[in-house]
Amino acid sequence: MSFNHREEHVDDHMLLVQANLDDMNPEWMTYVMDKLFDAGANDVYMVPIIMKRGRPGVMLNVLVDEGRLSSIEDIIFSETTTLGIRYLHASCHRLAREFEHVETPWGPLTVKVGYHEGKLVQFAPEFKECEQVARIHDVPLKKVYEEVRMLFIGQKREKNALPK
Repeated sequence: MSFNHREEHVDDHMLLVQANLDDMNPEWMTYVMDKLFDAGANDVYMVPIIMKRGRPGVMLNVLVDEGRLSSIEDIIFSETTTLGIRYLHASCHRLAREFEHVETPWGPLTVKVGYHEGKLVQFAPEFKECEQVARIHDVPLKKVYEEVRMLFIGQKREKNALPK
């Protein structure tokens, strides 16, 4: 099912897929994460765990729509060391999202904006754009990120659109 992310909604047909990983080269983790995102995962994260007999491991967590489960399973079983997968049914409340632009000394940059019940409650500069600007212009990343945040706040104040 496809939703318009410009509208706040709840996705009810989600799964949290979990796999415990040990004896796996940690350098492979970002490769696996990228493949899972490419296959349609909504979120992928890893948590360090202590497994039986005190072995260190990682719990892979993948949030995915039920309809995409097969491709996620294929990746987990072929690209990791796990011997099993857990499934937890999940519902996800998603804020309405929009992308806005601010003019910066380095050109226009994007800000992802989240709305709850029609009110702005979250915003963040697009990290990859800020990272690219920092590299190209040899400017500290935190300076670019904060500049975009401050310009966005100023833009919203001019329109009286900031939450109180």
